Amino acid sequence: MYAWSQDDFYDLNHIPEIKIYFEESNWDTLLDSLYIVGDEARLRGNVVIDGTPYLGVGIRYKGYSSYSPSRDKNPFNLDLDYSYEWQSHQGFRKIKLSNVIQDPSFVREALSYKIARNYMPASEANFANVYVNDTLIGVYTNVEAVNSDFLDKHFLESINTFVKCNPETVSLNGANSNLELISGGSLEDYYSLYDVKSSKSNDWHKLYELIEVLNNDPGNVDALLNIDRSLWMHALNYVLINFDSYIGYAQNYYMYQTSNGRFQPILWDMNMSFASYRLSDASDHWDGFTIAEAKLIDPLQHLNSFSVQERPFIRHLLENDTYKRMYLAHIKTIVEECVSSNDYYNWAEEMQAVIEADVLNDTNKFYSDQAFYENLDSTVTDFVEYPGIKDLMQGRAAYLLNYPGMDDAPSIQNVSEYSASGLAHNDLWISASVQSSLSVSVQCKYRPSSQRYFESMQMYDDGNHNDGAANDGVYGVYFDDPDFGMNYYIYAENDSMGAFMPQRAAHEFYTVDLQLTPNDLVINEVMIENSYLTDNTGNTNPWIEIFAPGNSDIPLGQLELKSKTSNEVWTLPARNLPHLGYQVIWLDGDSSKGIWHTGFTTQIGDTLVLQYPNGVVVDEIVLTSISSETSMARYPNGSGEVMELRPSPGAENVEGSDAMLTEELFVYPNPATSSVSLRLNDQSALLQLWSNDGRLVLEQWGDVGLNTMALDGISDGSYLITAQNDNYLETKRILIQK
Repeated sequence: MYAWSQDDFYDLNHIPEIKIYFEESNWDTLLDSLYIVGDEARLRGNVVIDGTPYLGVGIRYKGYSSYSPSRDKNPFNLDLDYSYEWQSHQGFRKIKLSNVIQDPSFVREALSYKIARNYMPASEANFANVYVNDTLIGVYTNVEAVNSDFLDKHFLESINTFVKCNPETVSLNGANSNLELISGGSLEDYYSLYDVKSSKSNDWHKLYELIEVLNNDPGNVDALLNIDRSLWMHALNYVLINFDSYIGYAQNYYMYQTSNGRFQPILWDMNMSFASYRLSDASDHWDGFTIAEAKLIDPLQHLNSFSVQERPFIRHLLENDTYKRMYLAHIKTIVEECVSSNDYYNWAEEMQAVIEADVLNDTNKFYSDQAFYENLDSTVTDFVEYPGIKDLMQGRAAYLLNYPGMDDAPSIQNVSEYSASGLAHNDLWISASVQSSLSVSVQCKYRPSSQRYFESMQMYDDGNHNDGAANDGVYGVYFDDPDFGMNYYIYAENDSMGAFMPQRAAHEFYTVDLQLTPNDLVINEVMIENSYLTDNTGNTNPWIEIFAPGNSDIPLGQLELKSKTSNEVWTLPARNLPHLGYQVIWLDGDSSKGIWHTGFTTQIGDTLVLQYPNGVVVDEIVLTSISSETSMARYPNGSGEVMELRPSPGAENVEGSDAMLTEELFVYPNPATSSVSLRLNDQSALLQLWSNDGRLVLEQWGDVGLNTMALDGISDGSYLITAQNDNYLETKRILIQK
């Protein structure tokens, strides 16, 4: 049995072995029939991936032009969780296998995704050897599916509107999934053009809202669309001549609306990039384009000319001068980082070296061995011409870097932060040096956390914003109440071009490195005499709850929890606590139970300190024994004084009749050993301890507040405690264990 030593299914240095087994001898005919039906029905089979078996996998053919019933090597779509919802391979439930048609080099798709991942969320991709009933079918491109797992990984959520923008049938003379508003149409007119994958009742209305605003009110579409990520997608498609996409025939992309209200575009199906696909409905090339023309395609063609079918998703964005400059800046970055640097070619050579022997062994591949070797550099002619990737990209880079305005881009350097107090909620200055031959505007784009959207603050070179002397090319901006961990980047533009720092913004950005204060993270609740909450092993132990009350996600791994009594220290796990998030930590001294169990125990009277390793305190709390039924918690939640409340681990601390203590008598600890504490809330009473057979064992008078009853000479067992006066009687059961 073969086993891969790593757990990265998409490692480019590893070629997974995927073996598919069908009971039916006519499996190919059955899969053809299911494909023709077109309802994504599947044939069950078993799959073995690098020696690990998966049963009842749902299998179908996929693709459009890449599929044919006459081919021995068709693309596969595997649902590992088709029969068993818990079944996945390294967390991946769906596997997409492309048959590498239209690409003699074999690397177009994997190389395109590798480049794209530098600038926006995009699928992982490598190569796999695929077998059916132990017969080698050939080398496939193995591409990560864009599904809920992908969304959770990149957006930390997957519950909102999610749309695959592919029409049921691609029309070379139609609008397809172009986000055009259908004049006089109804919602039903969009059903054949888009595939809504999510299941909320208003998902179609959310998509329609985006389409309506994009077409009728594009000046406000930034409230519904991640503009920057859209510009990155268009820039990647134009640099890589990926016309089997929105810019060609308005297809092969996804849209996901994150909880901040903005749709996020996601690239898909890049197997015909690097001008393997040369059709377009742009007016300049409505009947296709040659390899020579591919090198010189205008990245503003849908703006500078007309489109056979409307392209509002790119045209209406680029009609905004700032968005156009941002877009050209992204093109410049991709070309300089990946093409002029020759990185794309080095990556392609590395990929070919990994798969070389397997490609030569693939008897079902669509092109010759010679074509595999040659197509990385030069054109290979089969039924059509497949441009040499190197020849194409050298010409493309030369054209794009000489595009009007490219030489006029501002230059941004020396981005720096300064805080006079060193604390996140006091003050923050951000500055940057910007040089431009033309008049320039500089902005700091910022957000409080990864789940929010970037907003803008104007930066100034006037000598009054921690920017040095006026008009010296240093720009500054002041934040009087910055959030801990605030993300930001710098954007500068003149009349010709824009520029970003970091250049890959907003996919990459700076994070403010200021120390936490209790405004950012608090010890929100403590329960020492715990009989209320059990841990993951079913035990009740002391616990605390931490809470992030601010707008920022909190990286916990830089912090530690310290006991002042023992001086023992426990480092928090390297996890992010989302803003407004809660986390219970068990004070049981048994870290083998899980990452949220401390390495030390504690006791009543101890002080727990949440701090940095250098001793800077974020928050601290004294551990007080109240009862086994109540906790000490901050009220108002996250900011107030510590008071006695009903326990609310992982939830908001609330004051009120349902949360505050209403019973007259509290008895703790329970079980008790040498003594028991009895607290009377409202009135004095006679306190009595009774055995189960009705004998009075002890009695004493109790005043309002805390009373202690010594248990010297009392045997182990179950007892009753009563509190009574002329107007009141209450009974509690207690267990004594010495």
